Amino acid sequence: MSDPPGSESKSGSDASRISEVQKWLAARFGDAGKEVPDFEYTPRSVAYLHSVLTISEAKEKSADILAKDFRRKAAEYRSQAARIREILESVGLAQDSLPSNVVGSAQVLANVANLLNIRDTELSSFLVAMGDISLRKTGVEEKRAKVQKESKILLDYTRKAISRLTYLKRTLAQLEDDVPPCEAQMENWKTNLQVMAAKERQYMQQCANYKAVLNRVGYSPEISHGMLVETAEHRKDLEKKTKPILDTLRSYQDLPPDKALAALAIEDKKRQYAAAEKYLEDVLQSALATSE
Repeated sequence: MSDPPGSESKSGSDASRISEVQKWLAARFGDAGKEVPDFEYTPRSVAYLHSVLTISEAKEKSADILAKDFRRKAAEYRSQAARIREILESVGLAQDSLPSNVVGSAQVLANVANLLNIRDTELSSFLVAMGDISLRKTGVEEKRAKVQKESKILLDYTRKAISRLTYLKRTLAQLEDDVPPCEAQMENWKTNLQVMAAKERQYMQQCANYKAVLNRVGYSPEISHGMLVETAEHRKDLEKKTKPILDTLRSYQDLPPDKALAALAIEDKKRQYAAAEKYLEDVLQSALATSE
């Protein structure tokens, strides 16, 4: 069975990439005086090393271009320096013939020019460079003032946060100290609640029992306290009316021992007493009937 189209080109590309990676590793380790370590060329490792190889070659090309440019500029600077030296020697201003203080001043001037990153030592160039430095100094001072202001605000926030944290820690410690007494009080309340719940059940049972008793005896809501008070007042009135009769009956106890007269008197008083009791019962019955 033949391989699918493109498999041969893919395998050839992988082989070429492995060959490039091997040559690049051999060159790099050879420059360091070492041998390439043995490892397995997997697709992942080859792809990673090939990407490193590509990046390295691109950077080498860029470095080579920069080096060539620097060498060209160095050659131009050396040529220009030789020409300036010839001009100075022709007018009697060779470096060897100048006083040491003049050479030192010129060297300081050159160092300042290099520090300010200017191409010549003209006064205008120095003034422009100093103006640029002043502007940058102003910008730096503004940034510094802004940073100091922000730092002050952050410091204020930090102090407030520390104060708040201290307060919260103190509050937490106080709450932790209050936990045991509160737990004991809660346990006490829980116990009292259980007792009160048991009492509530007991009182509800007693109330139900009392209602059953009242229903058995024929209690109705119309028998109110006012009705009972009114009945009691009627009873007092009847007691006041029957009291003279009772006193009369007691007075007959002091009569002479005449049996016939005493028997007649006693019978009469009994009838009066029975009539009074009947009247009292009638009044009570009428009062109850009225309440119903």
